[in-house]
Amino acid sequence: MTPQEFYEQLAAAGYPLTEQQKQQFATYFELLIDWNNKINLTAITEKNEVYLKHFYDSLAPVLQGMVTNRPIRLLDIGAGAGFPSLPMKIICPELQVTIIDSLNKRINFLETLAQKLNITGVHFYHGRAEDFGQDKAFRAQFDLVTARAVARLQILTELTVPFLKVNGHLIALKAAAADEELLQAKQALILLFAKVTDTQTYHLPNGDPRTITIIEKKKETPNKYPRRAGLPNKKPL
Repeated sequence: MTPQEFYEQLAAAGYPLTEQQKQQFATYFELLIDWNNKINLTAITEKNEVYLKHFYDSLAPVLQGMVTNRPIRLLDIGAGAGFPSLPMKIICPELQVTIIDSLNKRINFLETLAQKLNITGVHFYHGRAEDFGQDKAFRAQFDLVTARAVARLQILTELTVPFLKVNGHLIALKAAAADEELLQAKQALILLFAKVTDTQTYHLPNGDPRTITIIEKKKETPNKYPRRAGLPNKKPL
């Protein structure tokens, strides 16, 4: 997907980009490649592939109508190089975005990126989701949590649901069908008072399959979740 094809696809979906937004994506690509020479941010570095598999793919929650341009609090867990939240922030500038990542070098990249893109309403924190999930400044504070290819749903729910307000939603972006993961996550969802409300499958313009699963938090998360760092991965609920 060339940049021009990217613009055309978004325009056809009802999101025509301004010249400023086009430049923001161009700057994003340049900085991503520059920093990728110093720290491992992505294995995808060819321009057309980045525009398709990072930028366009990250915008799926917007294109599917799950995220709109309004000042809600969105947390992105394990965003790495800022996907999916920062491409969504470019398209929906009113979003209030927070990113937690376990590698400080990636946080340094994201802080530099936000400055270069001249975007506000973004906050970056270095640390583990398990630790922040027990912090009252973060716990039950977000309307949406996004996670793109972070972990199986059985693990991901424990890492993300505690951050949500009651009736808030986890938007999990996956490359593969979620049926088996949903079965594995059944017990975790019960323990965390959360429920799957929607699963949508679709294809990128090149035909690659994708799945988005939406999980709603129905009641306050029991205080013992998330468990200490590393335990959700070692002993999933």
